Amino acid sequence: MRNILVLGAGKSSYHLIQYLLDNATSQNWHVTVADASLENVIEKTNNHPSSTAVQFDINNDDQRIFEIGKADIVISLLPPAFHYVAALECLNQNKNLVTASYVSEQMKQLSAEVSKKGLIFLNECGLDPGIDHMSAMEIIDDLKEKGAKITGFKSYTGGLIAPESNDNPWGYKFTWNPKNVILAGQGTARYLKDGNYKYTPYSRLFQETEKIKIDGLDVLDGYANRDSVSYKTIYNLTDIPSLLRGTLRYNGFCGAWNIFVQLGLTDDAYKIENSSSLTYAALVRSLLPVNTGNIKNDLKSFVPNANQDDLDRVFWTGICEEKAIPLINASPADILLHLLSEKWMLQKNDIDLVAMQHIISYQLNQLNYTVKSSLIVKGQNQTATAMSKTVGLPLAIAAKNILNATVNASGVLIPINKDIYNPILKELEKFHISFVNETFSS
Repeated sequence: MRNILVLGAGKSSYHLIQYLLDNATSQNWHVTVADASLENVIEKTNNHPSSTAVQFDINNDDQRIFEIGKADIVISLLPPAFHYVAALECLNQNKNLVTASYVSEQMKQLSAEVSKKGLIFLNECGLDPGIDHMSAMEIIDDLKEKGAKITGFKSYTGGLIAPESNDNPWGYKFTWNPKNVILAGQGTARYLKDGNYKYTPYSRLFQETEKIKIDGLDVLDGYANRDSVSYKTIYNLTDIPSLLRGTLRYNGFCGAWNIFVQLGLTDDAYKIENSSSLTYAALVRSLLPVNTGNIKNDLKSFVPNANQDDLDRVFWTGICEEKAIPLINASPADILLHLLSEKWMLQKNDIDLVAMQHIISYQLNQLNYTVKSSLIVKGQNQTATAMSKTVGLPLAIAAKNILNATVNASGVLIPINKDIYNPILKELEKFHISFVNETFSS
């Protein structure tokens, strides 16, 4: 019997846990799922005979040591800040580790010791990061083997709501960590364009978008992620003149979100001391430089370039209403999150959608080409979401392959090598997670 420990049973865990339990008998697995909420674990494991449900605190030293000690591999879906705590214990007890999160600087520093022990700490193996890496590298490696020179790379991913469940003017509902949505894009985006470094500060990020078309969907807006330039090295594209990675939203979202950014409502760096004594409208008035008594007109004057549709989206949230804020000493971002959690809640029968597109330009035999590689995955309901599917299944398949010793590598890794990404992408096709590729002269 081989023991798998899953840390975290939140929104993205459903398909991961189901895959592990569905394959538990044939693979000789026992699956322990541990989360701060025992209710979440019981709901996900549903008393499966190959499962154990555990209420878990990663900061409880004795519990962490005990549960990791029993495991042959650990899959962490904890908040990113806790991966390092789990990683240190995995290293101490010689256990392999898989996560869906970006490799932190702390995690990178463990690589030599992880390699020395012959262990695998595979990170960035979910959706974005994860499937984006694997599908991009599959194309890049194939083009290089044909002798092509890659001249441009763009990649956009978005967790969206499916058109049939799109019933609000933002075209958006929460399908993953809501706080991360509120804070998305903060910092300065850095990318390459025509051989030049380009920088987009957060204050302009949601104004400088690109229209993206994926068959089967309305036109989408793409905005740049924080640091695209580092992927020159990661993807071995050291001479590439243009490179950008970004996020997708339905048309109209970014213009309206920019109003929140300009107001300062996405700021999480300070607390509103008297927030529980304010209404949402009072908070907005406190952030506006001019108050005439008509809050909607004042807001319109504050963002004179905003169109009326974007303003209407903002008004729809209730941010300008005289409704009490039920939070004590909250940051503006916390207050906005609370308000939107009511408005953007995924309902029981709602269907979410994940969209991804790579746009890769290259030269081959003195001719110029562009390949567009597009992915659309729809969820089933509030629990069996597309986000859960695209985050969880790559993690589960990777854990299986590591347990079965088919991954010939060690150290702190991401899935950019063929022996890691090929079998994962191949198996994902069985779950209808596959890309549609179009190549045309450019």
